[in-house]
Amino acid sequence: MPLLTMKFGGTSVSDMERMRAAASKIKREVDRGYNVIAVISAMGDTTNNLVGLVEGTSSLFDAREYDAVISTGESLASALMALVLQDLDVPARSWQGWQVPVRTTSAHGTARITGIETKGLQAKFAEGMKVAVAAGFQGVSPEGRIATLGRGGSDTSAVAFATAFNCERCDIYTDVDGVYTADPRLVANARKLEKISYEEMLELASLGAKVLQTRSVELAMRYKVRLCVRSSFNDNSGTLVCDEEDIMEQNIVSGIAQSLDEAKISILSVEDRPGVAEAVFGSLADSGVNVDMIIQTISERKLTDMTFTCPVSQVERAVNALRTARERGSVGFRDLSADTDVCKVSVVGIGMRSHTGVATKMFGALAKKDINIKAISTSEIKISVLVDRIHMERAVRALHDEFDLETAT
Repeated sequence: MPLLTMKFGGTSVSDMERMRAAASKIKREVDRGYNVIAVISAMGDTTNNLVGLVEGTSSLFDAREYDAVISTGESLASALMALVLQDLDVPARSWQGWQVPVRTTSAHGTARITGIETKGLQAKFAEGMKVAVAAGFQGVSPEGRIATLGRGGSDTSAVAFATAFNCERCDIYTDVDGVYTADPRLVANARKLEKISYEEMLELASLGAKVLQTRSVELAMRYKVRLCVRSSFNDNSGTLVCDEEDIMEQNIVSGIAQSLDEAKISILSVEDRPGVAEAVFGSLADSGVNVDMIIQTISERKLTDMTFTCPVSQVERAVNALRTARERGSVGFRDLSADTDVCKVSVVGIGMRSHTGVATKMFGALAKKDINIKAISTSEIKISVLVDRIHMERAVRALHDEFDLETAT
């Protein structure tokens, strides 16, 4: 029998009514002749509530027990889904991560999948099971403990199952009916994309788009898993995430992304000498700070100013790391400042590889709206700028209009 993977997020199974609606979508695929691996997230805010319970025990909790607690949300939801499917006369059973098993690393809370054993599920499919309801987000560590994959990990679970079982397609059901040219909540004329390349989706996901987890897109791109982002609440066609070669023609820029989880840190009057950048960013790396944009300016006095961005949650860690480095004498600087009142706005498109003038057009559109740029970073298919947070919505709308994204090529 041909196989499909269908993943349902927390909003898609937040109560029994929505769970029955999701089950009806699964039954429809079974009636079409598919066997299904249904990957289920925890219901609604269950994970947040469980995390709150764990954090209420101690500030230095055991990460292994943390995983044991928060994984129960997916265990509950997958078992309930199996019961609902059985009530619809669909042969189904639930599978927790350790039962499959889904093998992971030992990094509890942020584990990575190392492999999925297929024999158990294949045997049950051969016996007549039509739907394997797998608890997303879960796996088992080499030590035999429950391990979780981090926030959004059910997306990665779904792609990993689709890869391991060579599924025809991996459908990701969520509360939006596809990938849009911009956040529809900010841009009224944002357009749903029929197709988007893995590279573009990966950039959008990493730059603030919340549709798919970054790791899931990386995995899909590596193993050429065809992803389809669809709504749990309607039967629209969704957006297919696929190879660039599968897209006939498209706009130069495919989408606009924004992220509020940005902070700008500047260190002033740093001695300009070989190795200073390594000393600065080495101290940040040792403290687990994720650095994004970097700007360095050099003055005539052989001093340099360095500016970089990092997640807001890591500002205190970054400041402490730099001050500690100064106290130890590995880095010298006159002053340090942190600004959390900024945001990152990005344009993404594979068409940028073969077209010039995208940066000029982007900067001109922002200038017309009197929006000042604080930092810039680029890759082959994206340009990101840092602006004051108060300008975020205007910047996104201005760029969406400037690149005419409401109209398809």
